[in-house]
Amino acid sequence: MPFLDRLQRWADELPDGTAVAAAGQRLGWAELRDAAAALVPAAQIPTVLVPAAQIPAAPAVTVLSEQNPLRFAVAFAAAVAGEGRCAVLDPAWPQPLRDGIAERIAETFRPAGRVAGSGASGRPAGSGAGPVQARAQDLADGPPDSPFLIGLTSGTTSVPKAFTRSRRSWQQSFDASIEFFGLTREDRTLAPGPLAASLNLYALAECLYAGAEFHTLEQFDVGAAHAAVSHDGITRLVLVPTMLRLLSERGLTGGVDGSGLRSIICAGSKLDARTLEAARRWAPNATIFEYYGASELSFVSGSGLRPGESPELGGTGIGGPFPGVEIRILDDTGTQLPDGRDGNICVRSGMVSDGYLWGDDGQALRCFDGWFTVGDQGYLSGGTLHMLGRRSDMIITAGTNVYPHEIELALASVPGVAAAVAAGMPDDVRGQRVIAGVVPSHGALSATALKAGVEDVLARNKRPLEYFTLAELPLTDRGKVSRQLLLDWVAGNDTRIRRLA
Repeated sequence: MPFLDRLQRWADELPDGTAVAAAGQRLGWAELRDAAAALVPAAQIPTVLVPAAQIPAAPAVTVLSEQNPLRFAVAFAAAVAGEGRCAVLDPAWPQPLRDGIAERIAETFRPAGRVAGSGASGRPAGSGAGPVQARAQDLADGPPDSPFLIGLTSGTTSVPKAFTRSRRSWQQSFDASIEFFGLTREDRTLAPGPLAASLNLYALAECLYAGAEFHTLEQFDVGAAHAAVSHDGITRLVLVPTMLRLLSERGLTGGVDGSGLRSIICAGSKLDARTLEAARRWAPNATIFEYYGASELSFVSGSGLRPGESPELGGTGIGGPFPGVEIRILDDTGTQLPDGRDGNICVRSGMVSDGYLWGDDGQALRCFDGWFTVGDQGYLSGGTLHMLGRRSDMIITAGTNVYPHEIELALASVPGVAAAVAAGMPDDVRGQRVIAGVVPSHGALSATALKAGVEDVLARNKRPLEYFTLAELPLTDRGKVSRQLLLDWVAGNDTRIRRLA
């Protein structure tokens, strides 16, 4: 059971209370339940992609790509009812990519499944629809061990890798995250990112499970997010570090009051010093949580910085294990490594995914006798997990393994640095030499200042040998930092990069 039994409960106990809100519109708990229940019998989800030729077999597989948050919430709840399964696609993805994923899902589940057609006409309550005939008995959770979510994660090919999650794994994740983050029914959560992203999709479902208000935006906008914080009584933010920096820095300059926030939950990468400092000033009463997890593993470790506590600047520590999670560091043979030795971050919990439908090359999700890893590297020290990054990003210089993530965190704590990216440049003597590019926050930066800034944080063999200033971060077309693009800019004397003396 992911959350539908809880949705039924909240609809009975607080029918007119707000369940989901976005762009000045809202869905009450009873509205959400009734609108979702009305979609279940015919599996008429209004935003699927595959042509209307259907295979009328159960369980249904719904491919959902919806921009409107209220319609999304209704469609998602209906799609996972019973033994239904749902794949959520980002509507911002190119149409050919979405079509290809939908066709792959259709082929994967024939003849045991159905992909609903795009000609559905039903619209949920709260979006201008007329009265619906609710059949709440149809809005029921399926068997705990049955798969309900087809997750999609970035891959090296044009079609993302796909994995499945069981209803039981999400229910255990809800219990763990509610305990760890302290979510209550009085909280009002704002997740300003797209619901197609796993972070925000989970936050929606977690709030439906906990009976807490969930707020979101049709698309990320700093002004709209600030308006929600100021006028909707938001107590809790769920977002990625780049969004937190924008909201905090612009909130400070624009006089937006963030003192009502009680918790800020960040995922995606460890918070850098500048973001953390700005968030602390803008939301002085909030506990700032950061955690490590992966879509395939769910939550792994995390920590919370309480109001008034000082952060560890430039460190790689990402807290202790989540409730119900065990962590070990194993080498490639599955042998456990002692404290301080880096290797594969491996977890054992009931929250791990069921595995891949496609795209697994044998390395994406590995298992060592019940211990699972996605290839992230790190080490344990005194019960704290230190996150170093993916093995594929590792720099080998003069026989030493160096992780760019550790260098980037150290540089981000240097005054005057807004962002940093590190990479390994081919070198005839060392194999690779460490270089780093920084985006200045203000004024001019010198290599001397950067070297001095990391001297007490990084070991000598991890310090960059060359520094560059960047006009912008090197990003892929999906907005991720590209270390290879940094190397390309250096090799091509790109105008966006300048070597520091």
